[in-house]
Amino acid sequence: MAMRQATKAAIRACVSSSSSGYFARRQFNASSGDSKKIVGVFYKANEYATKNPNFLGCVENALGIRDWLESQGHQYIVTDDKEGPDCELEKHIPDLHVLISTPFHPAYVTAERIKKAKNLKLLLTAGIGSDHIDLQAAAAAGLTVAEVTGSNVVSVAEDELMRILILMRNFVPGYNQVVKGEWNVAGIAYRAYDLEGKTIGTVGAGRIGKLLLQRLKPFGCNLLYHDRLQMAPELEKEIGAKFVEDLNEMLPKCDVVVINMPLTEKTRGMFNKELIGKLKKGVLIVNNARGAIMDRQAVVEAVESGHIGGYSGDVWDPQPAPKDHPWRYMPNQAMTPHTSGTTIDAQLRYAAGTKDMLERYFKGEDFPAQNYIVKDGELAPQYR
Repeated sequence: MAMRQATKAAIRACVSSSSSGYFARRQFNASSGDSKKIVGVFYKANEYATKNPNFLGCVENALGIRDWLESQGHQYIVTDDKEGPDCELEKHIPDLHVLISTPFHPAYVTAERIKKAKNLKLLLTAGIGSDHIDLQAAAAAGLTVAEVTGSNVVSVAEDELMRILILMRNFVPGYNQVVKGEWNVAGIAYRAYDLEGKTIGTVGAGRIGKLLLQRLKPFGCNLLYHDRLQMAPELEKEIGAKFVEDLNEMLPKCDVVVINMPLTEKTRGMFNKELIGKLKKGVLIVNNARGAIMDRQAVVEAVESGHIGGYSGDVWDPQPAPKDHPWRYMPNQAMTPHTSGTTIDAQLRYAAGTKDMLERYFKGEDFPAQNYIVKDGELAPQYR
């Protein structure tokens, strides 16, 4: 515990501190008059903003970088108002230089907005996943798009494991019984199962997928994965996972399917009625990747028919999800708002990572290679 607290203190120091000698060497020095307009779009915390000093990912606390940016002579505008022609974000599109957003309350950067943003140079995602940006349009316009790679992979993998157990044990109906003052063991137990011995397949085995498989190993499951790249043999052996090159071969074998791939033009709507029809009847699905990977109505129909035995995730299309979104009301679901990657620990990491990239940008330095999503007109491999 002492080591964990020391680590968090170090991260906080990275976010909040600055050295005058260090910043004197920046390419964009405030004293030179090269002030930048930076806009951040985050969710509003309201009364929760002051309840935790490390709650950095909200409008009110603005990643903890306001004082630093303004001390360097930059303008920092922060808002949660991001939709429609009269929103606060739209007012700043024509003259902003840097736009920071998160996957949890994404600022949708369309080709139209990019065309209007004459001064825009840099799009940063505080977190992981930059599909809220029209990446082709960004590449064509010569913009740089980057994210804080690795900042919340542990957070998301842990959340996925939790959701698997919630669905497997039929937890939500039990919780609802308690809240309503009811007691009906049969209403829960008739569709509650052990995780041991079940076949779990992840569609995508990048950083999050690998961490999930590692965490599932002690449960004694049969672990499968499908990905564009196969793991090294020694890692496969260590995790105990088997590579399945053909997705259509893997899906019918799975008791649980976990979605762990980015949203691209190829994966948008990928889980449609036809592909869902290939899944085992009663399959459980966990999707913390992106809502638009699923065909919305096909999921609803499959859950209502029982072909999908349970569906859980924190990603929707669009976000925030409208009140009439059908996933809110389908049976056997354990949906939440998009929270898996915005734990306090993750916020400390992606706030520090965002500050680090801004420092590098002001100095004209490259970012860590793995952070680039668009650079010099080229998309990262996972988005091609």
